Amino acid sequence: MSDDADTAVERARHERVIIVDENNVEVGIAPRHEMRAKRLPHRATFIFVFDTRGRLLVQKRTDTKDMYPGYFDLAAGGVVAAGESYAESAAREAAEELGIRDTPLVECFEFYYEDEKNRCFGKAFTCTHEGPFSLQPEEVVSAEFRELSEIVDGRIAPVTPDTLEALHRLLRDRKD
Repeated sequence: MSDDADTAVERARHERVIIVDENNVEVGIAPRHEMRAKRLPHRATFIFVFDTRGRLLVQKRTDTKDMYPGYFDLAAGGVVAAGESYAESAAREAAEELGIRDTPLVECFEFYYEDEKNRCFGKAFTCTHEGPFSLQPEEVVSAEFRELSEIVDGRIAPVTPDTLEALHRLLRDRKD
């Protein structure tokens, strides 16, 4: 790993994030590494990027990510930092991870996700963007548009479970 990547990973470990209770009420702030180690509930954003043909941008995560390293991510996004709203976090993450700026992000829904490693209250957003993309090398190895059927059928794997759950909710909501 390059010195720049090492520095970025270390900076992310100490990023200060919002900690919430079981009702998504802010109860404090903690360094990201402590939030992960103690599995503290927090807030996160999920930005689903579609092209005009309805394909979803799928990202390959780096092997240095603190959650689900090397998995495919179905959404850009991340942990909401101290002092940020969901919308501010989503705009920051879209710009940092993919270079998406000046593109409207549409708020869709809030949800709760929990597994053996993670407890978060997420807010999903969508946008339409054709690229080009500027990938954040510390977080994203590659990105390409894929058909939703490939994702839903499990032909793309392994997929981050939180983004898969959020995508299923997004698709259900679109049918209603």
